[in-house]
Amino acid sequence: MTERLRLQEWLLLVLANAIMLGGFALLSEVRYHHVLLGQLTYPIVFALSTFLFSVGLSVLQPAADQFIWPVVSLLAGMGILVVSRLDAGLGHRQVVWTILGEALALLALSVPRDLTVLRRYKYTIAFAGLFLIILTIVAGTDINGSGYKRWIGFHGIYFQPVEILKPMIAVFFAAYLDEKRELLSAARLQIGPIRLPPFQYLAPLVAVWGLSLLLLVKQNDLGSALLFLGIFLAMIYVGTARAVYPIGGFVMFVVGAFLAFHLFPHVRDRTEIWLDPWVHAAGSGFQLIQGLIALSTGGIGGQGLGQGQPYLVPVVTTDFILAAIGEELGLLGVVALLALLLFVVFRGLAIAIASTNNFHKLLAAGLVAIVGIQTIVIVGGTTRLMPLTGVPLPYLSYGGSAALANYVIAGLLLRISGARA
Repeated sequence: MTERLRLQEWLLLVLANAIMLGGFALLSEVRYHHVLLGQLTYPIVFALSTFLFSVGLSVLQPAADQFIWPVVSLLAGMGILVVSRLDAGLGHRQVVWTILGEALALLALSVPRDLTVLRRYKYTIAFAGLFLIILTIVAGTDINGSGYKRWIGFHGIYFQPVEILKPMIAVFFAAYLDEKRELLSAARLQIGPIRLPPFQYLAPLVAVWGLSLLLLVKQNDLGSALLFLGIFLAMIYVGTARAVYPIGGFVMFVVGAFLAFHLFPHVRDRTEIWLDPWVHAAGSGFQLIQGLIALSTGGIGGQGLGQGQPYLVPVVTTDFILAAIGEELGLLGVVALLALLLFVVFRGLAIAIASTNNFHKLLAAGLVAIVGIQTIVIVGGTTRLMPLTGVPLPYLSYGGSAALANYVIAGLLLRISGARA
């Protein structure tokens, strides 16, 4: 009965929504010198949806973790706040996408009835994911003028298949590694000092390597390339406890990236911008430079919500949301939000460790790898620690496809945490 009431979750949700609504009230005060109730309509709708989701969670998975949902809600609420500060219309859309994401998360909590059934359809899932990527390359749409087709849709409704592919690829790898774990752990093939299993069991590693390079070359999507490879390397290490696999996969990717740098001009251009954006300050390096200026302007405490000029950074609501946060909330705000994302990752790892079901364990590890690696990639790109990528910051950046995928990840983590075995 205590688990079904989920009192800790409700108390944390009250705190999370109070912080979010307080931020909107402060933003209204800065803009209009008083709090307009109309400015709080969408935030209140979002706050109510988080409590309704908690009610559904208590019915579907009463034993689920009580900390993940409030933290995810706070992250999403702060994302809506920052996006609304930059563009009110996009903020309203983000609320709608978030609520749709909550509905999908509730679906993930109950369908299929037995989560391990997904193991039977791992190759169907893999084929569907590959088909989505091919479809995007062949018949995709370039809606932002970047020169690369990354969206599918029509009549103003578009989605990014690569976002949907993230949880799908985690499910496939979890199912494959659960089935082949012993074969992958038992080395039979000797190549010098390295012992490997027969090649047919390593085929997914080669496939992911090829998919990563395909994304890098055809769509100039370094972020997704790194993410998919990172998911597999993390999961295969968790599944086999053999360092040879992640090390070998990383070496293969470095070799492929080196070849792509010398063979494809757009890969070389992205690297050169990273190494010295100031040479390209008037063109392709402008976005990165403006983002760095925004972060430096924010300092420790920030300019204050609504007081900065983060809108000077191109595509600030998606790729560079961290720059907007850093300028107005400062280093303290950035660290606080990244700490919340880190909490989700560590909580997910704790769920994986506690699970007695190998498929659940591997799936939870893969899901948190998505959140963790994506965060590292976008933070590294924004701060110029690595080449700039186009991945969104989980739960914070604007984007419908990303919101839906991230909420499915949260729903699956909550379901695994509530499973008995």
